[in-house]
Amino acid sequence: LPGVSFTMQTFAVLLSLGVLGGKWGSVSILLYLLLGLVGLPVFSGFQGGAAVLLGPTGGFLWGFLLGALIYRAGEKLGRVPAMVLCQLACYGCGILWFARWAGVDPMTAALTAVVPYFIPDAIKLWLAYLVSGRIRKYRRGGS
Repeated sequence: LPGVSFTMQTFAVLLSLGVLGGKWGSVSILLYLLLGLVGLPVFSGFQGGAAVLLGPTGGFLWGFLLGALIYRAGEKLGRVPAMVLCQLACYGCGILWFARWAGVDPMTAALTAVVPYFIPDAIKLWLAYLVSGRIRKYRRGGS
């Protein structure tokens, strides 16, 4: 879609939260955003800089950090509910930002920038849950 591309960023965000937990996962996402802000090409399409964070999909990037903080607050509910809350926060920030940037109403922004990605995002969330569970198990010394 114009201005919105398929990426594995949400998988990486959810995976880092699932493995590191809310506190250190949030720190890692903040560092990711700071690296991109100073110009390192860590964002979609090997882009970096403030322009990306202020562009049409910048709200999704900021939503990663808000989602991570919400994940941390919701960790006691379990990893799956916390991951779903994180994803919803990303959607909310992304929709509002995209709507303002594109000059459209939030419903149009949601239909353009979020709805087409529901199924891929659900798959990424499920995979992040599974992979993070395996990594956590091995980090604890399990087999």
